[in-house]
Amino acid sequence: MTPFQNAAFYTSINDIRDLPEHSGVEIAFAGRSNAGKSSAINTLANKNRLAFVSKTPGRTQHINFFQLNENQFIVDLPGYGYAKVPDNVRQHWQGLLEQYLQTRKVLKGLVLIMDIRHPLKVLDIQMLNWFAPTGKAVHILLTKADKLSKQKAHMTLQAVTQYLNKSYPGCTVQLFSSFAGSGVENAATVINEWLNVTGSLGKIEKKPPG
Repeated sequence: MTPFQNAAFYTSINDIRDLPEHSGVEIAFAGRSNAGKSSAINTLANKNRLAFVSKTPGRTQHINFFQLNENQFIVDLPGYGYAKVPDNVRQHWQGLLEQYLQTRKVLKGLVLIMDIRHPLKVLDIQMLNWFAPTGKAVHILLTKADKLSKQKAHMTLQAVTQYLNKSYPGCTVQLFSSFAGSGVENAATVINEWLNVTGSLGKIEKKPPG
């Protein structure tokens, strides 16, 4: 069973001042637009439309909260990498993401979504750099793994793992496919640990250059 079986929409905000107050745990999901973030959330929850899936980049324009159990929340962050939005909107979303990731005390971990065919893009690295100083856990889902052969998928996984081990120690990564339903159990295990264990999460640390 995944940790999302009881997931239900809780609230949506577009300003950091409107963040809900609680003493529980939040797990955030972030990723480039069209990387498969909404599909991953829906797959983990075993619900078709918990998070809205769209072919239009930037569809998720707010921070959306889904309650799992009392004081346990999944947070769907705005997709980044959007191209067809005004500059002021893009800047607002960027500021909202950065402030939430760096200052939200009840945030225990970040699930970072990357299309396996296009991992570790500039904005993905920026996201890691925003979050690394918090010392909180990061788990990367290399989504759409079904789009590559098994050999190519595992080669990509190995390359991403090597990069993370060098630059972001403690950050974990796995293959995932919403279409094939693969990787769900592993992702669920990681997230369950974050939701139910405090003070012992795997931490990431940005190594200094050189």
